[in-house]
Amino acid sequence: MSYTQAASTQAKQALDLVSELQQRFVSKLETLAATQQQAQTFTAVEWLRNQGKHGGGMRFETADGSMIGRGSVNVSQVHYDDDSSKALGSATAISTIIHPNNPHAPSVHIHISWTEMKSGQGYWRMMADLNPSIAKPQDTQQFLQALQGTAPTQFTDAKNQGEHYFFIPALDRHRGVAHFYLEAYNSGDATADITLAQQFGQAAIDTYLAILQQNLNSSPTITAQDKQAQLAYHSLYFFQVLTLDRGTTSGLLVHDQNDVGILGSLPAYVDADLLSSWLSQMQSPQDALLQALIHCLPHTSPCLVDAQVKAKLAATLRQHYLANPQAIDMQASGHVVPPTVRNHR
Repeated sequence: MSYTQAASTQAKQALDLVSELQQRFVSKLETLAATQQQAQTFTAVEWLRNQGKHGGGMRFETADGSMIGRGSVNVSQVHYDDDSSKALGSATAISTIIHPNNPHAPSVHIHISWTEMKSGQGYWRMMADLNPSIAKPQDTQQFLQALQGTAPTQFTDAKNQGEHYFFIPALDRHRGVAHFYLEAYNSGDATADITLAQQFGQAAIDTYLAILQQNLNSSPTITAQDKQAQLAYHSLYFFQVLTLDRGTTSGLLVHDQNDVGILGSLPAYVDADLLSSWLSQMQSPQDALLQALIHCLPHTSPCLVDAQVKAKLAATLRQHYLANPQAIDMQASGHVVPPTVRNHR
């Protein structure tokens, strides 16, 4: 690790936690691929914030494997220990998305982070959502029951926040079928909170792996209709992330040193024609944003979203919100809106 780490004890503990979850997920995904006789390896990619002076991160990414089309398991820690002008002490997170090739196997998004102010105050964000192209009620129930088991007291509120956050007003539907979003969480018991974060992360990872394996083992013959349903859903995922996801936008506005990593959640292929069909349902200025994002895509069908395209998309998003700062208020939120961008300024 060539970047500096935050000095605070809680930030160190948070980094240890998310790093352990990262290794757990990557190793188990690679093992599952091997048991399925499907080649899949993750490559480590490091990024640095201000040459590592203010932290950085390590992501394990994979693409075009037999089991996973796109996957990213990213851990990062940004800190301002040497900058007295910043109220933020550090932000430590794991953020991961897995998009399997098989349309009968769902995608998953998991995010756990610890944000600590220099005052000593801090809070956790815990998110997990199941994102199938072809929904199966038993998978939804299995995923939600596992999360409820780890956070029984917090579950109802987190489920409500998740369903609010991942709703897409323009399309009158949700992204995904099972949503958990606990924002700005601090019970006052630091030990209990980090234990909750650990157990939540382990449950989300292990339950998703079980669901993935079940679907790979029992998957019916994949039809052209199945692949079309997957492409449509991946286009919806692209749409939600780039026009509504506050976490993605905040990350891109804070700095430009990890653009491809921040957009690691995007699927491999999307349908530009389907995206264009949603333009008329967008409010201004977000219709202009969607049009600009579509222009970043290659003129193919379907459109490959590779690293070069991600860099263009990131620059387009940043330019849009710098020109239209009021549009941030049109983005998704839970019951609490964290001042993520302001914390870094």
